Amino acid sequence: MNRSLRILSFAAFCLAASSMTQAQDQAQTPAEDPCEQPSPEEMARAAGVKLPPRPWHLANIWWDLEAPVEQFTSLEVDITIDRDISSNYNLYIAPCGIAEINGLQFYGGIQTNINGWESRESRKRVHPGKGGIFSRWSSDKTTPIGLDHVKAPFADCLMESAGYEGEFASVRRPFAWNKGSYTWCVRKGETENGSTWFTCTIRDIEKQTEHEVGSLKFEGTDFTYWARHSAFVEVYSTEKIPGSGIPKINVTFSHPRLNGKTPPLKKVSAFYPNKRGPASPDCAWVKPADEGCVVEVGPIFVRDETKRRHDLPQIKE
Repeated sequence: MNRSLRILSFAAFCLAASSMTQAQDQAQTPAEDPCEQPSPEEMARAAGVKLPPRPWHLANIWWDLEAPVEQFTSLEVDITIDRDISSNYNLYIAPCGIAEINGLQFYGGIQTNINGWESRESRKRVHPGKGGIFSRWSSDKTTPIGLDHVKAPFADCLMESAGYEGEFASVRRPFAWNKGSYTWCVRKGETENGSTWFTCTIRDIEKQTEHEVGSLKFEGTDFTYWARHSAFVEVYSTEKIPGSGIPKINVTFSHPRLNGKTPPLKKVSAFYPNKRGPASPDCAWVKPADEGCVVEVGPIFVRDETKRRHDLPQIKE
């Protein structure tokens, strides 16, 4: 091989090696986080505000119904998440912030980091990542409610019965949600010994698949759903991630459907708690959307106190 060919061959080898190195570097570069913002501490300093202790209810939404719904059999709320989010955050999207049937209250949704007891016997707390959650309080929130109120039919289900936020029982199950649209649902099930099981499921609207979370038992056989409904978006604290950041994200909630239909509504309103409820730094706005509303979460700011609570005009397609 003459000298010119050797030089060309060496140049080609160097170019190929350089391209390979660049490709490896790109492959090793962490994917961009579409939810990333400065830390809450940095944003609070920039806004000149103090951070309350977590959990933070970034936004609460309330629906006032024209009347209670008798012969209650199901609750459904659609949620749409506009971007992927990692389990490096503790975000709780609760399409059911609080609901009440016959005076018994329940709540639930999806979390980036569920946790709970891995079995009735060991009660070892585990943190498997993303999942769904369905919880209820005891009738007076002070009388303990045991795991006999929880049905966890799958090996990966978690459960808990405790009193650190009022006496409650809960079932949780891993579910790898991300950007997309889902339906969180509670349906009336079988009745036994004067009590009734209600089962929670999460439906992936695009994939047309349904994921069962588990069931909770409620005292009674015939139920009336109260004349209200709520939802919230929360940043919470866990042993695994005690100081979660605030993700930049938009979450859309549909109006609640009771027994398969949207009930007549008096009004829809938003509230941003800054002193209790649980208090949060101001970093979200709730805006009307087609057949529902959207929570837009972003940087911390100083809110005009006249807009701490406001009504949401109803938009219909």
